[in-house]
Order: sequence, then C-alpha cells, then structure tokens
Amino acid sequence: MSELAETRTQAGPNPALLARVKAARAGITEQLKQVVVGQEVAVSQILTAMFAGGHCIIQGPPGTAKTLLVSAIGKASGLECKRIQFTPDLMPADISGTEVLEEDRVSGHRVTKFVRGPVFTNIVMADEINRTPPKTQAALLEVMQERQVTIGGRTHALPKPFFVLATQINLEQEGTYPLPEAQMDRFMFSVLTGYVSEAHEVEIVGRTASAGHRELAAVIAGSDLLEFAQAIRQVRLPPELGEWIVDLVATSRPSVAGAPEFVTDYIAWGAGLRASQNIALAAKSTAAQAGRAVVSADDIRAVTLPVLRHRIGLSFRAEIDKVSVEDVVARLIAAVPAPGAATRTAKAPGAVRTTTQGAH
Repeated sequence: MSELAETRTQAGPNPALLARVKAARAGITEQLKQVVVGQEVAVSQILTAMFAGGHCIIQGPPGTAKTLLVSAIGKASGLECKRIQFTPDLMPADISGTEVLEEDRVSGHRVTKFVRGPVFTNIVMADEINRTPPKTQAALLEVMQERQVTIGGRTHALPKPFFVLATQINLEQEGTYPLPEAQMDRFMFSVLTGYVSEAHEVEIVGRTASAGHRELAAVIAGSDLLEFAQAIRQVRLPPELGEWIVDLVATSRPSVAGAPEFVTDYIAWGAGLRASQNIALAAKSTAAQAGRAVVSADDIRAVTLPVLRHRIGLSFRAEIDKVSVEDVVARLIAAVPAPGAATRTAKAPGAVRTTTQGAH
C-alpha cells in the first residue's frame, strides 16, 4: 500500500460521503415502505449487503414478498433488474449467454457472435434458485466471484455495480436441489422473510384490493453505490474488533482444539475465511449507514447471524435436540465476549489465526 493510500485509510471516509450513505439508506427505505410491508429486518440486511457490494440469498415461505422486495430495491436504487426463473430444465447458457455462428455479410465468412444472457444487468433476481440442478447453479460461481462471464475462452465483464439477489422457498423439498457449499459461501448474507403481523397483513390486503398503483422513485444511481462501497471499505475496524471477529468464526469450527462442547455437539462443519471477511465488511457497512466512521461491537453483532446462518452445518444431534443455527450463533456470541467485556473466554490452544484483509 502506498503512503498516500495508507494515510487515506487511516483518516477514514469523507464525512460528507458518509452523510450521503446515511441519507441514501433512509431514502431507499422510505420508498420501499410504499410497497413492502412488515419486512424491516430483511430490508435492512439486504441494503447493508448491497451498499458493501455483496450478494444475498433470501429465504422464506411463499407469499412473504421475496420477489417483490428484490424488484422494489432495484427500482429505488435506480438499477436494471432482470429476473431468471430457475427451473429443472434451465441450462447454463440460459443464464450466461452463448456463442452463435452467423455469416458476415461483407466477407461471406462465418463468424462467432456472443449473445449475452440475462446475467448482464445490475441486479440478477435468481428466483427459486434451488429448483435448478447443480450444473446450472455453477454458472453463477464465476459471475458472483469475479463478476465476469467466460465463454469460448473469451472473458466478458459484467455491468457495475452487480448483485445476485437469489430467492429460495424453504418449505418445499420435492423438486429442489441443495446449493453447493461453494455457491452458498459466495452470498454475503442469508436473509429470512417471515409471515407478517395481523395488522400488517390487513394493510397488505387493503393495498392489493385497491385500484391504485404505486410507482417507486429512484433515490440513487449505480454510480452512487460504487462510491458507497469504496467509502465503506475506508471505515475503520479497530484491531481488537478484528481479532474478535476471527475468534467468533474460529470458535464455530468443531475441528479446532479447545472448541466449546456445544460446538462439537451441534456443529458438523464451521464457517471459513469468507465469513470473517464478510462480517468485517458488513459491520463497516452498518457503521457507514449510521453515519459513523468507526465500527462498534454492536455493528458486528448485528451482522453475525446473517453472515453465519448459511455457513454453519448442523449435526444430526442438533436436529434431534431441535437446536437451530440461530441458537448456535447466539451461543457463539455469548461464548466469545467482545473486547472490554468483564469476562473473556480463553482462545482455543492451537487455533490458527487468519486475517480479515482482502474482503471482496
């Protein structure tokens, strides 16, 4: 890192830019309230991930506004959004695009032409992503990590900014294919949508039964999101909080010597390096959206569950004892107190310390 870049990182983001981030968050939230009712936590988590440049998988029962939420966020963010309906017969080329042969009218020779797939957009709504086989799901691996498509040895860059917001119904098992761990790990957040309260349901019924149609206004543009993502990376993460993040994630691994008993009992496999990276980046996003230039322990607590929810595999005993991922994450946070807490759990002997640098 150059001396100038290091100085800027230490100085933190421009206060005026932080104010824009905070105002944009508030503006988008107000727009979404016109069409999305009672999903405040899901809205907050999706915006936190998107402002940091991350992807989300949104899970919940039918009729909980998953698809509506994604399309509404696209409109309020001023981004182009394309929906891909994932089905068992969907092919990778239906997502990425394909090369076709056509005749050059001038030379008369046949040439290959790349026909872009629907993934060439700002927001890909991967609807019911678990209804397509792993072969087709794999078409999103390069797309989500490198934000590019490689066809016939040629690489095609995707538009910026680029997000995958996937939906998944978590009640049905027939006709679905579990997402590979490598695929799930590329989502920054796993977001849950649930049934709304009775009062909210009455409001929704009243809105849908009326003749009115609400058009959302674009609060920001794609260029703003790119600026915000850079500003968020300049938010300061105190070293002791960075160590706490690594300790939290490392404690989720039952293979680490000295792991707590509940971890070895209820966790089959723990979270990897991307979990630490994403907690750090999402915590910075949370701080920036509140107008702050320094991450707090509360910012980390707020994002730990959506980051770890899809990165921890529960054991058969957890299923028998009816222990959920939410229960396990809550116990992890309790077992590894934040810096400055009255009591501090000793680090597991032999645990390997990783780094939170290089968050994507």
